[in-house]
Amino acid sequence: MLQLKDFLSERIGFFIFAVILFWLKTYLVYQVEFELGVEGFFQEFILFINPIATTVFLFSITLYFTKSKKAYGALFVVYFLTSLLIYSNVLYYREFSDFLTASTIIGAGNVSNGIGASALALLRPQDILYWLDFFILLFMAYSKRSPIQMNPRPMLNQYAVAATTLGVILFSVNLVLAEINRPQLLARTFDRNYIVKYLGVNFFTAFDGYQTAQNNQMKASADESDMENVLSYVEDHYAEPNSDYYGVAEGKNVIYLQLESFQQFLIDYQLEDENGELHEVTPFINSLFNNQDSYSFENFYNQVGQGKTADSEMLVESSLFGSPQGGAFSKYGTSNTFQSASQILRSEAGYTSAMFHGNTGSFWNRDNTYKSFGIDYFFDDESYTFSEENTLEYGMKDKIFFQESVQYLEQLPQPFYSKFITVSNHFPYPLDEANVDFPTGKTGDDTIDNYFVTARYLDQAVEEFFNYLKDSGLYKDSIIVLYGDHYGISNARNESLAPLLGENPEEWNGYNNATMQEVPAIFHVPDAGNGQVFDTFGGQVDMLPTLLHLLGIETKDYVLMGTDLLSEEHDETVAFRNGDIISPKYTVDGSVIYDTKTGEQILEPSQEVLDEVEQLKTAANFQLSTSDSILQSDLLRFYTPEGLLQDDPADYDYQNQLEKLRQVNEQLGEESTSLYSRNDQQSTIPLYKTNAPELVDETSDGLSNSQIIVEPIE
Repeated sequence: MLQLKDFLSERIGFFIFAVILFWLKTYLVYQVEFELGVEGFFQEFILFINPIATTVFLFSITLYFTKSKKAYGALFVVYFLTSLLIYSNVLYYREFSDFLTASTIIGAGNVSNGIGASALALLRPQDILYWLDFFILLFMAYSKRSPIQMNPRPMLNQYAVAATTLGVILFSVNLVLAEINRPQLLARTFDRNYIVKYLGVNFFTAFDGYQTAQNNQMKASADESDMENVLSYVEDHYAEPNSDYYGVAEGKNVIYLQLESFQQFLIDYQLEDENGELHEVTPFINSLFNNQDSYSFENFYNQVGQGKTADSEMLVESSLFGSPQGGAFSKYGTSNTFQSASQILRSEAGYTSAMFHGNTGSFWNRDNTYKSFGIDYFFDDESYTFSEENTLEYGMKDKIFFQESVQYLEQLPQPFYSKFITVSNHFPYPLDEANVDFPTGKTGDDTIDNYFVTARYLDQAVEEFFNYLKDSGLYKDSIIVLYGDHYGISNARNESLAPLLGENPEEWNGYNNATMQEVPAIFHVPDAGNGQVFDTFGGQVDMLPTLLHLLGIETKDYVLMGTDLLSEEHDETVAFRNGDIISPKYTVDGSVIYDTKTGEQILEPSQEVLDEVEQLKTAANFQLSTSDSILQSDLLRFYTPEGLLQDDPADYDYQNQLEKLRQVNEQLGEESTSLYSRNDQQSTIPLYKTNAPELVDETSDGLSNSQIIVEPIE
């Protein structure tokens, strides 16, 4: 024991002790928090040793300090920062099932506004263990009750050099072992899981930072010739519109409803309560999905990456994928050139565009990205009246959000292109007691159990908004598009959800996780009459070409990565951001192949199957890489289709927008096409009826309408 105390009192002994503590903590995090897909003893051994090399290398920096006091101080700074990095990844992984990238860290300010309670919901009792080691070291180094006495003697630099060299050697061994098990590991740009599994979180962060710097260099070195391959892909990938559907919504307003965290399994789902009675979770959205005026898709997938909601917007607005690292809005939204839905519709048919979001405008850098998209109006938190009662963490409650948005919607010149971003059905799905009128699930996981309650609330909010559209006359003049932006229940919780879906948790696999990426897509065209539920496979990248063809707008000259879902030539291979794919025939999860129709794993695929899958993967990866090249090198600055109006983001100002809209309509006079003008200068706000308890007068009949008119914002 005395020898151990003497050893720990020496700087090199304390250094080794710190390395061992951090190594064991990291391995504990790997086992408890991350799902890295470790298979076999060899991969487990690599996972066990991979924290050592980078820990030794990083901690060796502190040995270069000659003076003991500075050296110990430096060690604690490095220990704290590396602990913060791994713990931040723990919290991030719990929500996104992914790892923090350099772009995500750099753009944290664009995401942090409005976030607070959700971070608290991610905390777990075991988190204490992830910081306990740091405080143990502090106690040993500085407490008067410490069993050791720190030796103040300077240490020779050769110890520092030796430690750094050891770190490099250990990493080289680690890399060789990783390459034996996973050849070309660092060339695989679509799967961060592998890099963490084989080389560790610290290396992944550094490697990702290097890749990010390279991407910035790519943009600086790009020229017009790089656009040729993109245009060739667009031409080859183009799908002719289906004459049965082309132009059925021509000239109509476009109203997008982005359904937060809404998954396909909710459609027609009935939740059993404690008495055995079944309750339809989303009856109104179900009615739209199965409506004869709706073109709905039951095999439709979200294709988001780390940007989640913002990635879904990038896909829907521009038919481009989000970034492989970080959020594309944060990385490229401010400075890139786009061919967005709003720009195309304004150029082709004189549409006005507006976005509605009851949260901070800078969230995901929307305020800047929307300017680059050429969106005329953006109504964010500055346009709404917030109170403690009507607000959740991610913004205004949906029922109140829709109701307060009407004052702006009725002033928009028609035809308009608009989107409403809902937030109430957002993780961690907090129960809002005033609005709970639906049973919770019974899995024991609050996130899953409450998900059904908040989904029901969203369904009610959508129904109230539809009622207003019908009463105001906007309904018949609009195409209303509803889609889920991304998954609501993460892969980490899917096994807990499994029993509610009639699945065995012990048999849950990659195929099930893939199918859980399904989200609804509904193109509702009043009086269309020829709608149906299609079994076509597709994803969010296909929404813009589908919408444009429904509006009677040809897409051949625009740079779109997706194809029209209603076209007979539509490409049904769905590429996920991590490189996995799903098609009507095969579902590919990493190296595992499943039969899509049966869900069974193909244990011994024939060479024919392997060749087919390789072709699908090659096509999917080419689609992803083509999209990435467009964003990373800002290639659309080199190509402008004939007739597409150019935008200068500096020309857009999202201040005092209601006043500006009124001025526009006043200047147009009798030629004004806004709903307000066509309603003889009478507001339609009194037509909006909601049962939101925050707004309903207790003496009323349970519905709130004209009494809750929102005062105009000057």
